[in-house]
Amino acid sequence: MPDPQPAVLTDRVRAFLEQPHFASLATVRTDGAAHQAIVWYRLQPDGRVLLNSREGRLWPANMQRDPRISLAVFWSEDPNRWVGLIGVVDEIVDDVERARDDICELAARYGDDTPSTLASFRSQPRISFLVRIQRVHDHLEDD
Repeated sequence: MPDPQPAVLTDRVRAFLEQPHFASLATVRTDGAAHQAIVWYRLQPDGRVLLNSREGRLWPANMQRDPRISLAVFWSEDPNRWVGLIGVVDEIVDDVERARDDICELAARYGDDTPSTLASFRSQPRISFLVRIQRVHDHLEDD
């Protein structure tokens, strides 16, 4: 059976996701249980979501083994406003330099791009994931 087509993001959802909100990422552990982590993300121009981690953590290992994920992206000022995404990893960036560039760009997006933070990220083994969004549900109010 072919993969489902990517979800179409409404302008309202796209505008929300383009802001630097935090996301709760759910992945599938080897025993089938869910694993959650709070992550930085970036919506790519092609509609995929970029995630990045230091190698050796549980959630990246889960995503390399089982590409299915769920994200709940929430607004810190009003956590009742959020967007839920179901997706699948369709590209793994294991080029360490490119993945380090990704985390440094995410650090700038989230306002944590001090020289010491960037130097730390540049010294770490990093990996990035591009997630194709398959389903979207939002809990956003009309302005």
